[in-house]
Amino acid sequence: MVIIKATKNSEAGVMPSEELLTAMGKFNEELVAAGVMLAGDGLHPSHKGKRVRFSGGQRTIMDGPFAETKELIAGYWIWQVKSMDEALEWMKRCPDPMPGEESEVELRPLFEMEDFGEELTPELREQEDRLRTELERQQGV
Repeated sequence: MVIIKATKNSEAGVMPSEELLTAMGKFNEELVAAGVMLAGDGLHPSHKGKRVRFSGGQRTIMDGPFAETKELIAGYWIWQVKSMDEALEWMKRCPDPMPGEESEVELRPLFEMEDFGEELTPELREQEDRLRTELERQQGV
């Protein structure tokens, strides 16, 4: 997963320029053509969001905006690559997602079923397979 960190401008709702949208569109086309991009979207600023905190069986709902912009996410991609090195090679080609501001992008692998070891019982694996199949059906895949 490629996590695009929020900045002051993204949190203020400043929309990307036509130039950036064009550059990102071209980059996304390259990712799709290479079979790398599975999903990706930008997120509205945190003032439009909510957080739910779980503690001792209680749930507390908090309205945005949220402090600590550097900890917020402005967008994401889900990529299917063979290695972190391949993901980094793609990132080197990525347009600056927040031109004019210092910005950061974080790359983190998603868990695969085999990462869960014996705790993922055959029954849980079967349930996961059923859910994935149903999601694909709903999405028309």
